[in-house]
Amino acid sequence: MCKLLVANNRQERLVATQDSVAGAVRSKVLRSRGHFWRPTDFDGSPGAVAVALSRLHDEGELRRIRRGLYWRGPKTLLGMAPPKPEQLITELAGRTGVGPSGPSAAAALGLSTQVPSRTFVAVPMRPPSSPRGIRFVDRSGREGRVSAGLGPAEVALLEVLDAPDRFIEIDRDEAFARMRKLLRNGEIDALRLSRAAPGESARVRENLRTLLNHIGRPDLATRVPGRRFSSRHAA
Repeated sequence: MCKLLVANNRQERLVATQDSVAGAVRSKVLRSRGHFWRPTDFDGSPGAVAVALSRLHDEGELRRIRRGLYWRGPKTLLGMAPPKPEQLITELAGRTGVGPSGPSAAAALGLSTQVPSRTFVAVPMRPPSSPRGIRFVDRSGREGRVSAGLGPAEVALLEVLDAPDRFIEIDRDEAFARMRKLLRNGEIDALRLSRAAPGESARVRENLRTLLNHIGRPDLATRVPGRRFSSRHAA
C-alpha cells in the first residue's frame, strides 16, 4: 500500500511538473511574434519542453521549420505565415560573411534580370542543411569574409567575380558601371573586400584587382594577392 502511494505521489508530481513547463512554454510562445524558438530557449526537462512545443504546433500556434526549430509568425487563412527567406538564412547561418551566391548574387547586384527559383546563399562555414527554397553553398575555406566583416552585398560581389561570364547577364561596360556605383556610394566597402581577398580563389582575386583599378583604387588593388599567393602564407 505504501509503495502504491509513493508511486502515485511521484506520478502526480511528474504531471504537475509537466503542466508547469507546458504552461511556461505556452505563455512565452504566445506572447511572441516573428520569432524562432528552440527547445533550449526554455527551462524544464527536454522531454516536457518538446511535448509542449509539439502541442503548440498541432494547435497551429507554431510552425515547424525543421527538427528542433519552430517559428511563431502571423496567422493567415492558410495557416501560419512562414518566415521570410532572409530571416531564415540569418537564423540558420548568421549574418557576417554570409550573402547571395551564383544567380542570386547577380540578381541582388542588378547584374542580371533572371530570378532563380531558389535563393542561393554562400556561407563561410560548413553549411547547414538547406531548407525548402534555399540552397546553402559551402565557402568554408573563405574565413576572411568573416574576419573582414563582409555584408551580403560584398559577399555577392565576390561570388559574382568567381564566375562573371556565367552569372553577369548585362553588357560588360554596364556591369562595370553598376559595380563602380555600388563601390563608390558605399553600398559595398572596397577596403573590406581587399581585406577578405587573401582567402578567395585566384580568379576572384584577379577580377577584384581589375575592378579596384577600374574604379580608381590602385592602393587597394595592390593589397590583393596575385595568382601564386596561398592563403596559408597570409600575414
